[in-house]
Amino acid sequence: MLKACLNGGRRRAEHAGVPITAAELAADAVRCAAAGVAAVHVHPRDETGDESLAPAVIAEAVTAIRAARPGLPVGVSTGAWIVPDPAARVVAVRSWTTLPDFASVNVHEPGAAAVAAALHERGVMVEAGIWTEAAVDAWRRWSVPVGRILVECMAEAPVTALADADAILAALPADAPPVLLHGEGPAAWPVLGAAVRRGLATRVGLEDTLVLPDGSAAPGNAALVTAARHLGA
Repeated sequence: MLKACLNGGRRRAEHAGVPITAAELAADAVRCAAAGVAAVHVHPRDETGDESLAPAVIAEAVTAIRAARPGLPVGVSTGAWIVPDPAARVVAVRSWTTLPDFASVNVHEPGAAAVAAALHERGVMVEAGIWTEAAVDAWRRWSVPVGRILVECMAEAPVTALADADAILAALPADAPPVLLHGEGPAAWPVLGAAVRRGLATRVGLEDTLVLPDGSAAPGNAALVTAARHLGA
């Protein structure tokens, strides 16, 4: 399974093609679906361009994507940098009027288990973001069902990121949920290649990298998806 991560925390100053508005996210989701992704992960923005968990902001982005590409699963982030207070993140999730299909929760963040529980209560599939071996142990103490494990290799150095991937994957129990493996920055393509070789789900998009496998600037998300599909062919 290949997922497109369309924008993350990127600004237009980093890449002119970063989708910010709900309409832009929807248009990019259509292009990425045509290129072969099975789902999209987005960071909805408010009118100022800041990431937000507000009900209206989540609803606008999710609704726009679903209208433009019916049937394409849509996921959002619940990262602590968006709403730092854990209790406020729980309140935000419980106030959503339009629900995404899935949402990521970084296990190492304060209040992660409560945020995951709130998502599960609303019927939103939880993706557990695991950045370290220690986070594996923390996740195993959750009582919340998880639909997917995100093994997220945050080190930029490819050698370090690949070693982190090996360590985290080895620490996961044999009965762990399906795993999606990805990296960021210079490690994005090496880790994506490792995911392909291991037969794991992965993701690609401007959130993770601005360049194609040959190091040239990526025109946009659809080009990154096409390159990833070729690597996995």
